[in-house]
Amino acid sequence: MTKQTGKASYYADKFDGRKTANGEIFSQKKLTAAHRTLPFGTMVTVKNLANGKSVTVRINDRGPFAGNRLIDLSRAAANAIDMVKQGVVSVEIAYRK
Repeated sequence: MTKQTGKASYYADKFDGRKTANGEIFSQKKLTAAHRTLPFGTMVTVKNLANGKSVTVRINDRGPFAGNRLIDLSRAAANAIDMVKQGVVSVEIAYRK
């Protein structure tokens, strides 16, 4: 398992229904995420370091491009790890290469 730590944010509602970098239509209701370099389809477990909650998402987009963020989550994924109120949280991501 490969692990990284960094900041996670989540998509603004304006992106719902738009195309992702892999050609899918983005949905806030799906457990998906954006990462700058991981291959599309990679399954990533995202753990909120503040509360220990985790969620598994599928990479289907590129980004985030704001600040030094590591991963951008759909709202469904952000809800699952209880980070919507904070907006940006420290996370650990884990995935198989």
